[in-house]
Amino acid sequence: MEINTNISTARGAGLDEKEKLRLQRAVKDFEAIFVGHMLKSMRSSLSTTGMFGDSFGGDVMEGVFDIEFARHMSGSSRFGLAEMLYKQITGDDLTREPAKLPVPVPAPPVATGKIPQSIPFPGTAAQGKTLNDRLRQYDVYINEASSTFGLDRSLIKAVIAAESAARPDALSNKNAKGLMQLIDSTAADLGVRNVWDPKENIYGGSKYLKKMLEMHNGDISLALAAYNAGPGNVNRYNGIPPFPETKAYIERVFRYQRHFTEQEQSNNENN
Repeated sequence: MEINTNISTARGAGLDEKEKLRLQRAVKDFEAIFVGHMLKSMRSSLSTTGMFGDSFGGDVMEGVFDIEFARHMSGSSRFGLAEMLYKQITGDDLTREPAKLPVPVPAPPVATGKIPQSIPFPGTAAQGKTLNDRLRQYDVYINEASSTFGLDRSLIKAVIAAESAARPDALSNKNAKGLMQLIDSTAADLGVRNVWDPKENIYGGSKYLKKMLEMHNGDISLALAAYNAGPGNVNRYNGIPPFPETKAYIERVFRYQRHFTEQEQSNNENN
């Protein structure tokens, strides 16, 4: 990697505070990417199986882990790369305090069928940086759905994590929408009027999951297969369809469910 040493510090003199904050984020993200490549290179030199397994879902989680871990290392350690870049461009020292940009006021949700530009969140928190942060914002809705439909909280959270990574504006290439990835026809059958509303989406997705469980006599694997591939495919193959995506999906949900169950048990023990 070559850094242009001819960049004049005078360039930084013309930056306003907002631009400097953006630049701080950029150089920190660059440093995190650099650290991430280091981690990936280190892992590739090992012959052992990845910590999340060899499945497609495991690869995804391993990649997410590398990104989050790299950002944590970059944010809590002084590698010097971000400081050097920022100093070279602006002539100022880089602070390791989180850069804060103005948070736009969220627009109200729009009608189902068109993805909103921004989503209002419960409370005042913006979209969380980690999966747990994002899920925590919907605890009230998850608890209500769990109580209403008699579903395990950890299972609802696991489906949300597997379907959308807890992002309420998620939109798939099959036009599945929101936290629990409902398609319009299914949402309408479930009584969901605004699929982009987190409360309605979680209620509708949990209702559909309960329906799949009842249809398959409480077999969670078959219910998840029906949720992912459709009940018609489960009936056609008289069991879990032989689709790699569906098999990976079921494994991913179970892995998330175990994680969230252990997490809640640990929290209960500490309280």
